[in-house]
Amino acid sequence: MLKTTPVPLTPRAAPHAEGVSNEEFRAAMSRLAAGVCLVTAHEPPLSADGPRGEDVGMTATAFMSVSLDPPLVLVSLREGSRMDDLLAEQPLWAVSLLADHQLQVAGRFSMKGRISDRLLFADLPCVRGEVSGAQVLSGALATLECRTENRVEAGDHTLVIGRVLTASLPAPDAQPLTYFRGRYRHLGQ
Repeated sequence: MLKTTPVPLTPRAAPHAEGVSNEEFRAAMSRLAAGVCLVTAHEPPLSADGPRGEDVGMTATAFMSVSLDPPLVLVSLREGSRMDDLLAEQPLWAVSLLADHQLQVAGRFSMKGRISDRLLFADLPCVRGEVSGAQVLSGALATLECRTENRVEAGDHTLVIGRVLTASLPAPDAQPLTYFRGRYRHLGQ
């Protein structure tokens, strides 16, 4: 008589109604290499005689070109994040596409739970965008200044579609910073 040993089932994370769990989805999507950018906006002062406005920034990997005519881009923001809240009221913002030497910038602006971005911008080589008033990084592969055209609720994120108002290439020959399998990487690694 053949003796069989039952094989314990590996506990599987609870799937959504569609059948995929958060962990399965996250693991699959981590295999998609993405460019890394810094999205910035300037929060205006609350009143003319109040404290000055503040610069806000966040690292994003969910950023893409949408249209050439008109020139449109899209960034995905976590719903309720500071940037999501700010861009709901401030239509002008900027994007700096990060070069591989700007790894620390990506890490700095991806920290959760920070109170103020003022210190994060303190020692960065930036210039203020002429149209958006937002900080743009010197030494980035490219910088764009945008005006929000549309906001789309998508699950736990907001897709912000922006019309590109200016584009420049501060360091067009630098290598890009990429994000793959949960880590920042240099091209070719």
